Amino acid sequence: PWSRRRPSDPRKMFRKVLLAAGIAYASAFSATPALSSIRVKSVACGATMGADGVSRREILAGAVTAAVTILPFAASAEIEYAGVPFLGGSDIIDVNNANVRAYTKFPGMYPTIAGLIAKNGPFSDFKAVQAIEGLTPAMQGVLAKYEKNLVMLPPVPEYVEDIFNNGLYR
Repeated sequence: PWSRRRPSDPRKMFRKVLLAAGIAYASAFSATPALSSIRVKSVACGATMGADGVSRREILAGAVTAAVTILPFAASAEIEYAGVPFLGGSDIIDVNNANVRAYTKFPGMYPTIAGLIAKNGPFSDFKAVQAIEGLTPAMQGVLAKYEKNLVMLPPVPEYVEDIFNNGLYR
């Protein structure tokens, strides 16, 4: 079934794309095209291509060249953010990127202190967190209790965008 399929290995996918590109490129220059079942259905289309002086080989070669040029950039995309464990999946929370709901693990932090942290960030160190305007002495005591559980990683736009509302509802 479709639901049980595993995601394919990027290296295998890259090999398949290169193989397909190679076959397409080679067929553009062969006397008997590998894709002989593809024919021009419209005389107007064939006339237009002939009038422009552009052959199917040139079009296909350009498309393959573009695909092979772009492919390495797509393969080097960042797959996963290294700070994911600090977004609520561990006992340590990144105050600059974690959603306010991540603070529910720590009694007394959610929603008031978590909201103040999210509203006033980003922070470079714990002293900056303690200096948030509006924190009462009791809130500062709660913050001090969890100081070892808070880290300040550089803000990442993809996570800062969802710092108040991550779209998860119960």
